Amino acid sequence: MPRQIVLASRPTGWPVAENFDMTEEPAAELADGQVRVRNLFMSVDPYMRGRMNDAKSYVPPFQVGQPLEGAAIGSVIQTRSPDLAEGDMVMHILGWRDEAVLEARHAQKVDPLPGLPPSAYLGVLGTTSLTAYVGLLDIAGLKPGDVVFVSGAAGAVGSVAGQIAKLKGASLVIGSAGSDDKVRWLRDIGFDVAFNYKSAPVYDQLREAAPDGIDVYFDNVGDDHLEAALSVLRRGGRVAMCGAIANYNVARPVPGPRNMGLVITKRLTLRGFIITDHQDRNPGMLADVTGWLRDGQLQHSETVIDGLDNAVGAFLSLLGGGNTGKMIVRL
Repeated sequence: MPRQIVLASRPTGWPVAENFDMTEEPAAELADGQVRVRNLFMSVDPYMRGRMNDAKSYVPPFQVGQPLEGAAIGSVIQTRSPDLAEGDMVMHILGWRDEAVLEARHAQKVDPLPGLPPSAYLGVLGTTSLTAYVGLLDIAGLKPGDVVFVSGAAGAVGSVAGQIAKLKGASLVIGSAGSDDKVRWLRDIGFDVAFNYKSAPVYDQLREAAPDGIDVYFDNVGDDHLEAALSVLRRGGRVAMCGAIANYNVARPVPGPRNMGLVITKRLTLRGFIITDHQDRNPGMLADVTGWLRDGQLQHSETVIDGLDNAVGAFLSLLGGGNTGKMIVRL
């Protein structure tokens, strides 16, 4: 019988394995217009932690006792829709399970690209790159010559954001990561400067990397990274607020940066965004990204964990920084 992972209980603070459970259910019969998909790869992402809380947000919370959801890609193995045939490769949001039954209109057919695994559509050819692209170009208004700082730079979005900044003309791109190995990797893929935020205070390392200041901060972390960036940003600087992973697992709200007054005195712009509001930018992103991949100008990495049995472990590892690039579960 098909297996699925459900939310067994809501986490308090850091999630633990006991917050999840594996269940089996008989295969559902297809209704007209539906397809059955054998999932091949699924994505685990930091935003999923927020959906485990019973709180109003931009997406509904996961329900206790119900299967989790997330981006997945797989092959149609049964169809009652004229729009999709058996063997078609499709993307959808019913990850965290072996098989998915869904309306064909909720599945996006994709064509495999030579040299790239299907999982690329969950990362460098998907929301990962779109988030980096929109955050830099539209939200932060990147201009040629800008000095750019990216936090969480060895993650899926951060690693692409830094490279796009260079490709679009940034004069200096700085990234932070949580290990020396990740720092070396960031330099290998084109970051001008990278530092281990665990080695010394973020402010000290950022100020050393950019003694004349930064123009753009792509924020994946919040907390001490945001506070440091506010201090180092030049007048008129811009912040694309993509995530705040430093605070995703706190049991109660923590105080914000202590230097928010700098937003006023430096005339800074801090703007948050949700990528589902910017799907119209997908064609432009794909045109640029596929060209950069083809020409070898854009590098990407996947941390691949095998098996649905290990999906929870992959998610917990992601929250602890156990990934380089995109975290993927191969089913």
